[in-house]
Amino acid sequence: MLEVQPLASAAVAQVFAGRNLNQVLQSTLERNPRLTPQQRAQLQDLSYGTLRHFGPLQAVLSRLLQKPLHDESVRFLLLTALYQLAYTQAQPYAIVDHAVKTTQALRKTSAKGLVNAVLRNFLRQRERLLFDADTSSDEGRFSHPQWWVDKLRSQYPDSWEQILMAGNLHPPMTLRVNRRKVSVAAYLVQLAETGIAARAVGISGILLERPLAVDKLPGFSQGLVSVQDGGAQLAAGLLDVRDGMRVLDACAAPGGKTAHLLEMADVSLTALDCDPRRLQKVEQNLGRLGLQAKCLVGDAAQPSLWQDGEKFQRILADVPCSASGVVRRHPDIKWLRRDSDIAQFALQQAQIMDALWQCLEQGGKLLYATCSVFAEENHQQIETFLAHHDDALLLPLPESAALDMQLLPNRDHDGFYYALLTKI
Repeated sequence: MLEVQPLASAAVAQVFAGRNLNQVLQSTLERNPRLTPQQRAQLQDLSYGTLRHFGPLQAVLSRLLQKPLHDESVRFLLLTALYQLAYTQAQPYAIVDHAVKTTQALRKTSAKGLVNAVLRNFLRQRERLLFDADTSSDEGRFSHPQWWVDKLRSQYPDSWEQILMAGNLHPPMTLRVNRRKVSVAAYLVQLAETGIAARAVGISGILLERPLAVDKLPGFSQGLVSVQDGGAQLAAGLLDVRDGMRVLDACAAPGGKTAHLLEMADVSLTALDCDPRRLQKVEQNLGRLGLQAKCLVGDAAQPSLWQDGEKFQRILADVPCSASGVVRRHPDIKWLRRDSDIAQFALQQAQIMDALWQCLEQGGKLLYATCSVFAEENHQQIETFLAHHDDALLLPLPESAALDMQLLPNRDHDGFYYALLTKI
């Protein structure tokens, strides 16, 4: 743990400096190729766990400090150590000892006494400090920024607490079976033979009892399954694709929905994304699954730069959003986002929708999708779109009387929103 603790505290510090956690961890691993698999797992747990529970950890630390701590490297070291002491089964005094020694690795020798005193005081007052953090503020109780709590309380008066609590849980691991190659029932048998407990969910989904590395999944490299949340798996079915159709997956990376559409029907599919590196991920996923699509680098809001003039019969508009429905998978998001970001996302979404609507043929269908739970990005966005487009009609979702669908995060899936439109 001695090598991992300073790496984890540095990773958390970089998130609060504005960097994406996945990118930070990737670059950290590249700079430290000698880390063992166990150390890599520890690094991920420390980084994700500290961010997941940052609200109460910060509240606890503020009570343990007699005066503000201006050394950020020491502050984040204390927060990662407090996470281990409060939320893991690690040996308490070993954690304290590692943290004190880490101050030397960080060249903060003068802080050894402070780190030792703070962590030992936490051990003596653990229950009272955690209780105080839970009862003194919304951030301490729910581990989300106050503006986020306020927005959900306003928009979901009956379920805002459950949404916030779900955002702090470990996410489920769900597979999507490639039914071109194997049935759900047959793959469940393969999992059982490998000793992996799982159950079927939805049409093509399998929910694992415990997450595991993909290289442990039978037939993964041969394209039998992909990892995709159960909520995300609904998109392909809702779009109602059929053989021979011209289909556009706008904002396609990393390609989960792209591949699912191709698994469901023999369509001519264009996968569009503005990021060339992320588009490579789409191509890699399609290659593993044995599927083909036309992959284009382009901005969905500027079709004149990439469209060849032929309109599409189906469009999936999985637009950029706050990702507020998937924060348990990406706990850095809730601390990186600002309230003002939501209006900016809504503006970008509206621009993309206006542009893509011109690419849809008459009688075609467009599925609007986000992984957000905020109304500004979801049903309010659709209401505004319909008010400005007389040729747009909101359709009932397949096998449902509902005109749109807001999924809230629970034990089986993340938070998503869907609305299906047709051009009349």
